[in-house]
This record gives sequence, C-alpha cells and structure tokens, in this order.
Amino acid sequence: MSPQLVLLVNPAARGGRAVRLLGPVARRLRAGGADVSVIVGDSAPDALERACAAVAERPDALVAFGGDGLVHLAVQAVVGTDVPLGIIPAGTGNDIATALGVPRKDPMAAARVVLRGRSRLVDAARIQAGQADEVFAGVVCCGFDSRVNERANGLSWPPGMAKYLLATFQELRRFRPIPFRITLDDDEPIEREAMLVAVGNTSSYGAGMRVCPDAQPDDGLLDVMILSALSKAEFVRVFPSVYRGVHVAHEAVSVRRVRRVVLEAPDVVAYADGERIGPVPVTCEIQPGALRVIA
Repeated sequence: MSPQLVLLVNPAARGGRAVRLLGPVARRLRAGGADVSVIVGDSAPDALERACAAVAERPDALVAFGGDGLVHLAVQAVVGTDVPLGIIPAGTGNDIATALGVPRKDPMAAARVVLRGRSRLVDAARIQAGQADEVFAGVVCCGFDSRVNERANGLSWPPGMAKYLLATFQELRRFRPIPFRITLDDDEPIEREAMLVAVGNTSSYGAGMRVCPDAQPDDGLLDVMILSALSKAEFVRVFPSVYRGVHVAHEAVSVRRVRRVVLEAPDVVAYADGERIGPVPVTCEIQPGALRVIA
C-alpha cells in the first residue's frame, strides 16, 4: 500500500523562491510510490487547522515543506500523536532539520529521507507566555536576540538574512543589559543582568548559530544558556564565536540542563523556533519523547 503523505507548504519560504521546488519534490515523492496531498493555508491559523484535520485522518506522515517557522506550526499538529513529522527544508535557516540530520540544502535528498520513512522519538517542549501555550522543537530566545527578531519583523527591506543583520546593528546601538529573574527546576531564582537567555531543545537557531551547542533533542532535558551583561565592545567580539559554539567557554556564559525553566524580565518578547510567542514571563518545560520524526 502506498504511504499517505500530507505535504504542508509555506509558499512564502525564502521570499517565495522555494515554492519553485514544490513541483519537483512532489513528483519525486510520487515517483517513490507515495500518495501525496498538499496543504497551503490562507494564513498560519488556517494552515494549522488544515494540518490538524489532516493528522486526524492518520496519514503516514505530515511533511513540512518550508523553514523552521513552518516546522514549528507542523509540530503543533503532530505532537502527542503517532503521526511522524517529515521535513523538506526550504526556508532560510532550517536549524531544526539540521539537528535531526535531514539534508538542509538538498530538497531531493530530504525527500528520499521521507520516502524511507524511518522514524524515531525526540523531545518537544511546552512554552507558555500569557495566553500563548505552544510546543517548540528547537530554541527559545529571550533578550537581545528576540529584540532583533522584533525589529526585523518590522522591516520590509532588505530581504532574507540581510534584514536580520540590519536589525542586529540597529538594536545594538540602543541595547542595554536586561534584569532577568531565572528559575531553573525547583532551585532558588537567579537574579542577573544578562544580554540574553536561550532555552534549547536543539543546538542552533538563526541559520547555524550554535547557541546551545551541546543540546540534544532526545535527552529529556533543556539546555539553558545565559549570557551575562557585557560591554558592547566585548559582546561584538564574542558574538561570532556562537557559530562554532565556543562562546560557552567565555566567563560571562553559563549553561544549565533542566526540565523546566521560568524566565521573567521587563520589556522582553519570547520567540520559539523563530516564531513570536509573546511577552515574558515565560515557562518552558520538556516533554520527553513527545514527537515522532522522520530522520
């Protein structure tokens, strides 16, 4: 019997350029013997509603064709079910796909991974901020990085990663360390001025920034990386080392592995998997083995 695959598509991935790959990918999946249906929502809520309805029909996989934002949406539909999540990376960052060993730059190779259908259980994590209650697979950011996201989302130009570089320079001019209150599991709260706090189920965000370099998606724990207050000059000096994950050796960086973390801070918005969740305070809690993925 042919595997039933539901392809969830973000037509805006890579500024709309990735949709040109949709036809070849769908043909490759069908040539491999799969019965493929395609979902394109009119909006994110509409896409999620359609994805949930499709998962309720118990296909062999829900396959996200897009970047980390679309994977985040697909996770909401499949988490806690036995329907596996497949990924065809077609976004700008594709960090979650990378963490799961899916070829991030070769959609046809990713399609072959989906056709093999080998799945495994990984962790997900619940994030709550005000009325928002979602699940994430990758990294939560709070602080300088999330403020850059807020700023970049307000820019219509330039496209792609250039928008985030511009937003980084703009935010750096006005940024001041943020007073955080951080509660790790049941320990006494930590009160500290910090540049940012990242909570990682996987290791990277922002197209390869290994902010939580040792985070593993199947260890039942979250990695909490705290970058304490630095001068702007030192921050700029240290920042490039995040791409190699060696920033964790800096004296201002601390990393803890926990099952639950509560972050409190003024004027900070949390982002998860690159998607806006809502204003802090925010609570993140691991859900071991809650997500089945094709990898």
